Amino acid sequence: MTFNDIFKSSFIEKVSSFSPLDMVIALGLSFILGLFIFYVYKKTFNGVMYSASFGVSLMAMTLITTLIILAVTSNIILSLGMVGALSIVRFRSAIKEPMDIAFLFWAISAGIVTGAGLIPLSVFGSVFIGIIMIVFVNKKSSDNPYILVVNCADDKSEELVTGMVDKNVSKYLVKSKAVSATGIELTMEVRLKDMTTQFVNSVSQLEGVSNAVLVSYNGEYMS
Repeated sequence: MTFNDIFKSSFIEKVSSFSPLDMVIALGLSFILGLFIFYVYKKTFNGVMYSASFGVSLMAMTLITTLIILAVTSNIILSLGMVGALSIVRFRSAIKEPMDIAFLFWAISAGIVTGAGLIPLSVFGSVFIGIIMIVFVNKKSSDNPYILVVNCADDKSEELVTGMVDKNVSKYLVKSKAVSATGIELTMEVRLKDMTTQFVNSVSQLEGVSNAVLVSYNGEYMS
């Protein structure tokens, strides 16, 4: 063993064996794809509270995943250790929207594919997914269901309500009926004609009707 052997470092050898150009190309492309995913998320968001931090985390997740894959593909021993280290990570943040899960998997998949060097697949795949997201998520339906809640005084007013609803909506279905000493509460799923809600005013003016409420319904409530 010579004096120079003492100062030999495998760490320095690994630095010199890694291609900086590959790293710059992969991370630069991941940044662009992350921005694209962020844009599609912002364009297709239709929830109540928009979270800008979640959109930024999608971009960061694409970059981080690419960085991990670059390290894993360069060293088989490091890949085994990385799998063991990542297996103990636990996330406690709750996902509020089902579509957020799709965006998370999209960001992770784009990072994995880009880090693996499959650039055409990552680019064209992300563009295709983005187009599908924009087209189908933002698609507005003209046959949206609504929930109509009416409080009736007796059976006669209930018949008047059902008759009025039958004439003014394209389709209706009684979801629940609650009878008490104070009256009858009807809950109906209705499909509007020409997306007009004027019939609710007529229902509220019927004899024996105390109030009528029409609310939007996404089809996920328990019946």
